[in-house]
Amino acid sequence: MLPDHFLRPGRPLVLAHRGASRDAPENTLAAFQLAREQGADGVELDVQLCATGEVVVFHDTTLGRITGRPGLLEEASLDTLRTLDAGAHKAARFAGERIPLLQEVLEATPKGFLVNIELKCERLDDRGLTARTIERIRDASASDRVLLSSFNPLCLRHAQSLAPDLPRALLFHSNQGLLLRNAAAAPLVGAHALHPEGVLATPERVARWTRRGYTVSCWTVDAPDEARRLVDAGVRGLITNEPLKLLKELTA
Repeated sequence: MLPDHFLRPGRPLVLAHRGASRDAPENTLAAFQLAREQGADGVELDVQLCATGEVVVFHDTTLGRITGRPGLLEEASLDTLRTLDAGAHKAARFAGERIPLLQEVLEATPKGFLVNIELKCERLDDRGLTARTIERIRDASASDRVLLSSFNPLCLRHAQSLAPDLPRALLFHSNQGLLLRNAAAAPLVGAHALHPEGVLATPERVARWTRRGYTVSCWTVDAPDEARRLVDAGVRGLITNEPLKLLKELTA
């Protein structure tokens, strides 16, 4: 189970998916700030390594959808990334938003504001992503408010060996094989939580996962009726693009 500060009495924890990404450009400081203003308990974000080895906050493997520049993120230096606009695609008022470093996000968010860091890596070798992410967390003295998650069990196993104090969540989705979508790897990585795609969280599964000692949070939940279904099923956290709307529904 997750520590108590990752839970909320009377309602599920609400984490803003890549920040308040319905209203602001995803994985930017603007989106994280807006999530705070909208009352989210914290944010979910994605980290990868760029070509020069820095831990940057970005979801896609390619740069085009967000910045309009062709190419792979892992082949771009930090200096190159700093020249790219990560906000104009959303709206003109966000023009000039940059791809942030993880360290910048941790420094910009206050104590008590939770950060779910997804390790984005599909390789057997993460090229140092897990270790460098943990270094940045420690540099920012943010260990008490960070949760590490990943679809890659090897990243979580590595995190367990490097920083057993940091809670870990296994991500999985409905298109994965039977063993993966039933969280078979969770005991092997010392997971504290499970983060399934919402469609997988039936009352029976949530009850079984909870009995096994896991805190269950689901993604990506924007529809109020889906949120209610998941809460009724026993889910303790919701990851959403629209934290303000979901919080209004849950506290009505």
